[in-house]
This record gives sequence, structure tokens and C-alpha cells, in this order.
Amino acid sequence: MKIHKFGDNINTDLLAPGRYFHLRQNIPELAKHTLEDINPEFASSVKPGDVLVCGKNFGLGSSREHAAAVLKELGIKYILAKSFARIFFRNAVNLGIIPIELDTDKIQAGDDIEIDIEHGIVKDVTSEKEIKFTPPAGIVKKILDEGGVVPYIKKYGKFKA
Repeated sequence: MKIHKFGDNINTDLLAPGRYFHLRQNIPELAKHTLEDINPEFASSVKPGDVLVCGKNFGLGSSREHAAAVLKELGIKYILAKSFARIFFRNAVNLGIIPIELDTDKIQAGDDIEIDIEHGIVKDVTSEKEIKFTPPAGIVKKILDEGGVVPYIKKYGKFKA
């Protein structure tokens, strides 16, 4: 898994820039502008299965679901961060992106990692270190197991806590 690493306080306007508000109904086009104010090549360099690794307070700002939707569109399945803004965390889960809170200081851009969701371990193959985290549980785990809230509702018809 290729690592794309950013720092603290990556906000929703960096993920889905407000100046492209007119693209909000065209997620593939909006996704082309993801994080362009920090790294103009980010969107074109992401491949399905790549991992976003960040610092504290990832996803702060407005509650726009587009900030998570553009990451899903680019193929990001996991976001590892020291902490998440709560609304972004729920938007990510609802879309089937797996947000993992852990110490990201030991993971570097270019490292090769393996993620074991069930046991709560990120193994950094490059540095041969393991970082533990609390795996998703309860309804969050159930939603993620189905790939997001829409597939969950389609399967079960309602929430089963």
C-alpha cells in the first residue's frame, strides 16, 4: 500500500475545495482537486488501495460529505490519523472508508504497510515496526463490513445495533 503523508489539521476545504462548489454533483471531477493546495499532483498520483496518513484533527471544518466522497472516488480505503474531526469520521464510515486513529509519527511516506483491522495492528514492513490501534467495533464495524451505510441499509433494511 502506497502511503501519502500529510500533517495536522487537514480540513474539508483542502479535501474538497469550496471554490469548486459547482462540481459537488460531479464527484469524479471534484476529486481531481483533492488536496491540490498542498500537493497539486496528489489526485493524479493516487491509486486504488493507497493509504492516507495524517496527523491530528483530520477532516476539521464544514460537514460536507464531499470531503470523504472525493477520497473514496480516488480509491483511498484507509485513512490513518492521530485524531479525526467527528463529523468527518462519520462521513468516512458512512461511505465505507476506514478511519484508524493511531500514532502516525512512525509511518513515513514511501513506507510499505499492512493493516490488520481485526487485530488492530498496522505493520510497517519498511521499518519492521507494529503500531496498535483500537479496531472498529459495534455498529461502526458492521457498517464498514458492508462497505458503507447505503450497502448496510440495502442488506438489512434498518440499523441493527
